[in-house]
Amino acid sequence: MKIIIVDDDPLVCQSLQVLLSREKDIEVLSTANNGAEAIECCKNLLPDIILMDIQMPIMDGIQATRQIKQDWPSIKVMMLTTFQDEVNIRRALLAGAEGYLIKSTEVSKMAQQLRALNSGISILDPDVLKQLTQPEKKELNQLTPREQDIVKLVVQGMSNKEIAEALFISEGTVRNNLSIILDKLQLRDRTQLAIYYWR
Repeated sequence: MKIIIVDDDPLVCQSLQVLLSREKDIEVLSTANNGAEAIECCKNLLPDIILMDIQMPIMDGIQATRQIKQDWPSIKVMMLTTFQDEVNIRRALLAGAEGYLIKSTEVSKMAQQLRALNSGISILDPDVLKQLTQPEKKELNQLTPREQDIVKLVVQGMSNKEIAEALFISEGTVRNNLSIILDKLQLRDRTQLAIYYWR
């Protein structure tokens, strides 16, 4: 199994290269410090798997993953990151990543996960899977003041038109803000929003 390690922290690259190279069936072809370098490595080396960080300069891991999966669909991408938030997880998976591991994962376990990924099994760290299936609700106080105003009027049973008139904004602005509110709170509709508010 041939892999490339991509991380903007040289120490992470070096450590993983040394530790994973001890595994008999893993060959670390190269390391890269950003997504653009990862793409160049793919052109020259054609790895089986890329261990890809998310936050990097020049080109981040999600942009690079999207490009790599487009140009080399057979190359598998395992995101390796400290980020466990739902937005980054979903963005990575939508970009085509087949796996998502947290950097605190033990190297022996990481090697097992790489083998599983190489055999065609998608890999999600248990904590990541929990984040996707049981996301934590964000509190109402994390909404902007305008969004909080809209929520208060929604739970009073006002229509978008009535809210627009009350706040001196357009109905389109109300609709857009309401979509953002529901997304932030991970709710489906106005009814769920009202129930959530009163709870």
